Amino acid sequence: MKTKIILAAFALALSSPVWAKLPPAPPVDPVKAAEAKAKADEAAAKTKAQQAAAEDRVAARYIKEQKAKGKDVKPQMAAAAPVAAAKPAAAAKTAQPAKK
Repeated sequence: MKTKIILAAFALALSSPVWAKLPPAPPVDPVKAAEAKAKADEAAAKTKAQQAAAEDRVAARYIKEQKAKGKDVKPQMAAAAPVAAAKPAAAAKTAQPAKK
């Protein structure tokens, strides 16, 4: 009895990949893909701008509250700004021809 159950399970396991075929993927239209990418990029830029505006409002409110308490608060530069400025300098070094 156990042998029959094991053989039935084995046969089912081997035959299931035949039944589980996926339909072929639809062809990708390059024009639609480009439009979708442009839409996604535009949405990402809009979200980034909204995030930056919200951060600026929060920082301005914090500075205003601290000034009301009599504390002097100086805003700090973003951490990403020096990194972005360092990349063009590194690219300029590699752009110069090597001396012989």
